[in-house]
Amino acid sequence: MESTAKNAVNTNIVMLRGACLWMIMALILAWCMVGLNFGVPGLPDIFQGKQTRILQAHIDFLLMSALILGYYATRVPFPWHVRWAMVVGAFTNSSLFLLMGIFPLLDKAEPPQHLAQHLFQYYLFASLITTSYGFGKGAVLILKSTFSRDNSA
Repeated sequence: MESTAKNAVNTNIVMLRGACLWMIMALILAWCMVGLNFGVPGLPDIFQGKQTRILQAHIDFLLMSALILGYYATRVPFPWHVRWAMVVGAFTNSSLFLLMGIFPLLDKAEPPQHLAQHLFQYYLFASLITTSYGFGKGAVLILKSTFSRDNSA
């Protein structure tokens, strides 16, 4: 059992690295929101959309990081495609809010009319599929591991 846990730590290292990067991204966004509230020149030119979208991106980066760390803590070795789907999906999912906060054109409920809106929609669906696959498959693998362990409970 100990070698499996050690193997999982070595195998899943990309998850730890990804979670740390996304926490740094959340911290950067927090400072950007502080700067926006204090009227730092240049920031309103970058973040032209709703400030609530920046807050949503900040929170989503934190939640995704926590989720990745939770999966990492199980010490279940995940296949490469599951690990990468979690890490990439966590970024793309959170970046959806960030893109809406930077480009107000993307934050519309109406059907897409511009090329940028169409591309954003493809990005959105690719992100949802990638994120769902990574975390969904990871959950199934963790669940399966509970049946193969020597449990006396």
